[in-house]
Amino acid sequence: MKSLVQARWITPILVAIIAVALDQASKRWIVATLGPEPMTKFIPLIGEDIRLAYSHNTGIAFSLFHGKSDILTIVALVIITGAIYLYITQLPNRRRLIQIAMGLILGGALGNVIDRIRLGYVVDFIQVGWFPIFNLADSAITVGAALLMLQYALDEIALRRVRQAMMSQ
Repeated sequence: MKSLVQARWITPILVAIIAVALDQASKRWIVATLGPEPMTKFIPLIGEDIRLAYSHNTGIAFSLFHGKSDILTIVALVIITGAIYLYITQLPNRRRLIQIAMGLILGGALGNVIDRIRLGYVVDFIQVGWFPIFNLADSAITVGAALLMLQYALDEIALRRVRQAMMSQ
């Protein structure tokens, strides 16, 4: 039983470690390359529409709750705890896609929490057109959530096929 439980955690932990490492390394590189002052230097990637731009974010997505970094740190830790609880109790955690999704979500959340604790703000640096500036941690959370939705959609499709097969017999 113990090895089964451990197996459910190997992938999410490894994915989370990689996500945190890439997130923190990218943020350190951005600060070293475009800092120390935010929004003064830029690296265009594709024209002016996609570029790297060092920014501080004391809020959450779309600059909501700007200046509430301490409260947001606590909220993030509560959400991380809730996500772990759901992974243990509700999610089909033997599925690799769920494990990867959970690792991305936890790694992304931890990457931003590390910034909030260490700096008092989150380092953002990816600017795409009019969309708010974000970072690799934000991307990991978004991709992880999308993978969860994909897994649930695949499960629903499979369930409908089984129901149709049973009804046609």
